[in-house]
Amino acid sequence: MFEDSLLESSTKRAPVLRGIHWLIGLVIGAAVFFALFFTLPMLTGNETGVVATQASILSILVMGFTLVLCYVLADAKRNGFNKWLWFVINFLFPLAGFVLYLIYSASKTGDWKRATLPIAYIFEVLIVGVMVLVPLIYTEALPKAQLMTFLSAPPPPPPPPPPPAAAAPAPRIIHRVSMEDMMRAPTVIPKTIAQVKDEPEPPSNAVGVVGGVPGGVPGGQMGGVLGGVIGGVMSSAPPPPPPPPKPQAPKRIRVGGQVEGARLIFGPKPEYPPLAKMARIQGEVRLDAVISKDGTIQDLKVIQGHPLLVSAAMAAVQRWRYQPTLLNGEAVEVATEIDVNFTLAE
Repeated sequence: MFEDSLLESSTKRAPVLRGIHWLIGLVIGAAVFFALFFTLPMLTGNETGVVATQASILSILVMGFTLVLCYVLADAKRNGFNKWLWFVINFLFPLAGFVLYLIYSASKTGDWKRATLPIAYIFEVLIVGVMVLVPLIYTEALPKAQLMTFLSAPPPPPPPPPPPAAAAPAPRIIHRVSMEDMMRAPTVIPKTIAQVKDEPEPPSNAVGVVGGVPGGVPGGQMGGVLGGVIGGVMSSAPPPPPPPPKPQAPKRIRVGGQVEGARLIFGPKPEYPPLAKMARIQGEVRLDAVISKDGTIQDLKVIQGHPLLVSAAMAAVQRWRYQPTLLNGEAVEVATEIDVNFTLAE
């Protein structure tokens, strides 16, 4: 149907585009491809794969534009129209001029099918092209929530529930038998006589000083002496107190305030994503990381950054190595934030 309406004239019923026209379009498209393939790297600094994709798209568009001009010249000449006037109009206004020529030629020949069907195809191609190219050019239209689920690690599992609290032991009831109870006559004769054992009394909260004299003043006396003469023998001095325990270094510290950042000893630059480079996207990706005791990166998370740049930044930072951080002579973990910058070369 497309060939009947566009590639064949309604008067002659013969193809308008001949082999020479297709050869001209192919030669011009190939020339544009090679010219862009060798000049775009010097102008934009993009990689070979990106340059080849851009050159292919532009060469296909130029080839299609050349075939449109050939069609207008051949069809206008066959129908007796002013071919050079329509050639200039289509050269200056490619899409609008071609649609205008189709409407004009259909009105002159009386066959409106050769205008309505190509115009419908053109609009369908434009709509599909916009739906495909807009997400590539305007990356803000991409679903960020879905991209983040692909780029970030899944959340850790929830912690196990705490164990149930141990039941408090029941208080022991101590029954003390006084002398008055022993002298009192029983009112009822018991069938069995249970033996009652007195429980030892709990130690009293005595207040004193280590090495003090028995019978001294609680808490000591100003100007007094430790020990004393007991039975004519001088009591020995108390042993010295044990040394204070060595303060333990914390397992993890965070950079900031009096804590300096860890020293980077190996930090390869991230590889620029081709899709982000084509869309001219640049910026900063901020990551939250934990530098382990041996200097490797652990528990890497995304704080902020463009979705197309996050994956490359995380892949590069995972390979970074730092000098171990020492606190009181012991290696500790360091929680810090890492910024990775992506900048396009001018």
